[in-house]
Amino acid sequence: MTSTGFALDPRLAGDTVWLCDWTLSSVLLMNDQRYPWLVLVPRQPSLVEPFDLSRENQERLWREVGHAGALLKRATGCRKINIGALGNIVSQLHVHVIARNEADAAWPSPVWGKGTAERFEAAALMQEVERLRGLLQPPV
Repeated sequence: MTSTGFALDPRLAGDTVWLCDWTLSSVLLMNDQRYPWLVLVPRQPSLVEPFDLSRENQERLWREVGHAGALLKRATGCRKINIGALGNIVSQLHVHVIARNEADAAWPSPVWGKGTAERFEAAALMQEVERLRGLLQPPV
């Protein structure tokens, strides 16, 4: 937990790797090599819904999500970016930004509940983290 009272949900911490912090959100990589998949988590305590944020931070969150989607689309050449904030299992506010293509394991269905996550091997994970960190410049 930070001095602001924010702590990342343990389930998110177990499934992701930290990439960087933007003004509002931590940007995480989902540890599932089947999909290029970022997760943005606003670093404020007790958030469940986007409307739990101040109006200014609601706008900032969607700017950060849009920026992450645009960067991921350029980096992958994907056909479609899927964006979702479900929270049915992990209630802490977090937004998924997923690059999708016709050839991916779940196309055209949602990625949730489709097969088992295929975690990166250690060397491949380090390589992907470094590649993405080089691309993830903060939004203006």
